[in-house]
Amino acid sequence: MVQGSGFWVLGSGSRFWVLAAALVVGAACSSGPAAQSPQPEARFDSSRAYEHLRQVVALGPRPAGSPAIERTREYITGQLKSVGVPVVRQSFVARTPIGEIPMVNLVATIPGTRQERIAITGHYDTKLFQEFPFVGANDGGSSTAFLIEIARVLKARQNAFTIELVFFDGEEATQRDWGGTDHTYGSQYYVDSGRKAGTLSNLKALVLVDMIAERSQRFMRETNSTEWLTDIIWSTARKLGHGAVFVDASTPIEDDHIPFLRAGVPATDIIDLDYPAWHTPADTLDQTSVRSLQVVGDVVLASLPLIEARLVK
Repeated sequence: MVQGSGFWVLGSGSRFWVLAAALVVGAACSSGPAAQSPQPEARFDSSRAYEHLRQVVALGPRPAGSPAIERTREYITGQLKSVGVPVVRQSFVARTPIGEIPMVNLVATIPGTRQERIAITGHYDTKLFQEFPFVGANDGGSSTAFLIEIARVLKARQNAFTIELVFFDGEEATQRDWGGTDHTYGSQYYVDSGRKAGTLSNLKALVLVDMIAERSQRFMRETNSTEWLTDIIWSTARKLGHGAVFVDASTPIEDDHIPFLRAGVPATDIIDLDYPAWHTPADTLDQTSVRSLQVVGDVVLASLPLIEARLVK
């Protein structure tokens, strides 16, 4: 809304007096820095995130190396480009039990005041099943949609640290069961590459989101995760009134954060693995919730200033 100032013109013969005090005062006020209205802080919009989820699920099964995952990459890249966030493809070939598979991590960077990085990450592939179409609405879709939306919010934020959003490929095992090294191909490649390039030491903390949109979400503390980082997120959730979602019960889970923990990077995993539709044909859009995405978005964004403050101590 633009607010204007009017003025009165009084005539006396051929002379006109312009009473423009309001205009002068308005101009003087608008010229100083004190008159600049603070821009409202961007908020996570779960309706936007859910639309991204719908679009991604509509692409069908998206296992690593498939044409559908390439279309997913194109969608992610296009959406981030539209909000001014560039994306770099980190391509590699994974040696898996079913052969070599080309994979691509997508790395989006939002510069901050400091060059040190905080990463917010998730995977965008779905598990390969031959016996049924697996669209992975929650498992693969929810983290993808979340990262696309949070990119929009963080682009508008004054970030103390550079924020890196990483979409991992190849989180899922290519065989039926999770075991050995047949999983987390993208995160392991990212860590190995960072070690070789000498850039991993610049990564100060990582927050992983996975399977976050279930209607009856309940996140337990993941016991492999870095305690102080988990504490910040869970305590923030309680302050926001989400203590029944981020509960004090704990469980160990292997996920994309493990390679980072092994490399000495503080990391935590927000995941609800108690999901009846997990790795079944029932992991469809109707099993997910707009509200669930909103809860995680609000908690992660509210935790970020506390994470930043902890890292500068």
